[in-house]
Amino acid sequence: MLGVPLGLGQSEYDAMLLPGWGLLVLPLLSLAQGGLAWLTLGSVRPWGEVWPRRLPCLGGRPVPVRAAVVPAAFGTLACGVYGVLLIRTTVHAQMDITPWGNWLLTACYLPVAAWGPLLGAVTVHYYRRRTRL
Repeated sequence: MLGVPLGLGQSEYDAMLLPGWGLLVLPLLSLAQGGLAWLTLGSVRPWGEVWPRRLPCLGGRPVPVRAAVVPAAFGTLACGVYGVLLIRTTVHAQMDITPWGNWLLTACYLPVAAWGPLLGAVTVHYYRRRTRL
């Protein structure tokens, strides 16, 4: 995004539409991931159990367990599938990239593969904490 070469060949930049519209992908993806991470944080913090007071009709009421667990379960599934596909694609990719660029790419994206299982653990914890089994 900043024009710093990261070991990718020019053909890879051309495929990503860089420079050009491809510059919007990284900031938009970062905003989406940040928002989802914030929602995940709400499942382990007390503020994720009660609707904010500023919301009309819902403010101050407890968040129904299903309203949090069902989307989180779908998110777990989506992140898990995405993580598996990311690893599979990375392993089998035929990219024009230097060895250090490949190492850097793997180091940056490997934590994304852990998001699905970790979100699943947080979802189970939220459910067990909010319901008495």
